[in-house]
Order: sequence, then C-alpha cells, then structure tokens
Amino acid sequence: MRVGVAMSLLALSLGCGGGRARRGFQDSNMDFAAVKTVAVLPFSNLSRDAAAADRVREVFSSMLLASGAVYVLPPGEVVRGYTRLAVTDPRAPSVEEITKLGGLLKADAIIRGVVKEYGEVRSGSSAGNVLSVSLEMYETSTGRIVWSATSTKGGIGFGDRLLGGGGEPMEQVTEQVADDLLDKLFR
Repeated sequence: MRVGVAMSLLALSLGCGGGRARRGFQDSNMDFAAVKTVAVLPFSNLSRDAAAADRVREVFSSMLLASGAVYVLPPGEVVRGYTRLAVTDPRAPSVEEITKLGGLLKADAIIRGVVKEYGEVRSGSSAGNVLSVSLEMYETSTGRIVWSATSTKGGIGFGDRLLGGGGEPMEQVTEQVADDLLDKLFR
C-alpha cells in the first residue's frame, strides 16, 4: 500500500513539476501588436544538406505570411536591402546593420535563423527525418532581440523502431517545425 501511494505521489509530482513547456525568450516589454512588417533574412545552415536553410526559410516565411498576423517582405526585396547596405553576413548581421536594414526596408522586425539539423537519422534498421531550427526576432528600432525559440521535430519513434518504419516525410517535418515556432511566437 505504501509503495503504491509513494509511486502515485512521485508520478503526480513529476507531472506537475514538468508542466510548464519551454517557450523560448519573449521580451515582456515588447509590443508585438505593433509589428506589422517583417523581413526574414537567409538562415545559417549547420546541416549536411546544402539547400536546407533555403528550404526551411521559404516554408517558415510562407507560413508566417499565411498567418495574416504580419506582412512578410518578399525575399528579393530583402536581398536588395542587405546588398545595398553591404551587410557583411546577412545570416548574422550586427546591431547597427539590423537598424539600418530595418529603416531601409521599413520593417518593424527582422527574423534570422539557424538550421541545426536537417535530414535523415538512422538507428539500427530504422530511419526517420529530423529538423531542428532556432530563430531570433530583432526589433529594428533598437536592434535588440525581442523573441527567440527553438524547435525540433521528427526523428525515429517507438513505432518506427518496432516496425522498422521510415518516419514522416521531410516536408511534413518542416511544416511541423514552422507551426511550432509560429505557436511560440504568437503566444
């Protein structure tokens, strides 16, 4: 009896203690409702797939625009902006470059990202697709970070290991990551 009660209390305490999901950073002083126009810079790519950053950026930008919450500047306009300002590395601009780029593009915020992992992972006879992305949003008037979040989706689940499945297609995993990041942004 005591063992059963102890186990129940342990399970309850573990359930309650881990209830708060990590959402990333969101500046409590920032008025996110004031953000109307966003520029999404090219993402950095730490994965083995050379085109991963462009693919993920395209999906994220499209889904952000489709949310109707903000206007996302077209990629060509963003490229013209950072080329015109001679931004050294558009994937990692300085605070000064962010404020100048924001003024030139008339963007309220700039989003930059890093694709940490993209593609197939293997475990024994099972394989699955995985994607891990980190994003940061900068306020263009000050150049400070006002939001950041990370999302990882995909991989090899219990069913894949048990049955030897191949996991979800990469496009579904990419959309799940973008959805998760947008949920974290709009909370």
